[in-house]
Order: sequence, then C-alpha cells, then structure tokens
Amino acid sequence: MEFCPTCGMLLQYELPHMDRPARFFCPTCPYVCHIDSKVKIKRKHRLVKKELDPIISKDDELDNLPETEAPCPNCGYLKAAFGQQQTRSADEPMTTYYTCKKCRHNWKED
Repeated sequence: MEFCPTCGMLLQYELPHMDRPARFFCPTCPYVCHIDSKVKIKRKHRLVKKELDPIISKDDELDNLPETEAPCPNCGYLKAAFGQQQTRSADEPMTTYYTCKKCRHNWKED
C-alpha cells in the first residue's frame, strides 16, 4: 500500500498501457508516480516473537485478590484468596476458585 505524499490518500494502481509504464496515481490530487519495469518490489520480513514480561507477577496477583477463611485441602491453612467466575448457565451458581495463601495450592468449589 502506498500513500500520496501530498494529500495522504491511498494511491491507486494503473496497469501499463501502450508506451506508458505502470503507475500509481492519486484519485484526489494530480500526484503520479511512474513505476519502472526493472524495479522489483520485494519485502521479506522475518517476524521474531518477543518474549513477554508479565506486567503483574503471580505474587502481586494473589495479593490483590480478596481473602476468605477457607481451609486448604493440601495443608489445612485457613486463609485463601478467591475469585469467582460464571462458568455455566446463568441460572447456575458461580464457580469459586481458591488459592491457599501459604502453599499456593489451587482448588475450586462449584
């Protein structure tokens, strides 16, 4: 995609005709860019996946959740962070997810 340097509109492509070479032209202003037949447009960009750094760490995420007194089935500690999410139909109760504050064990309650 090429844009007009004068007005910023998207340039349209016109095929070569008789002795006139192919060209890009602007539909709103008189800008014309002739394309030489010897020029080949090649653009190969290898995309490199960047590793993403977490914005919120697991510890920060756990500290921002509300706490409740729920016994951990793994270690028996009485404080757990919890969150709720609607995983079934609207007339069913929400699923509560717990994370133990001591051993970081996860469990859910339907």
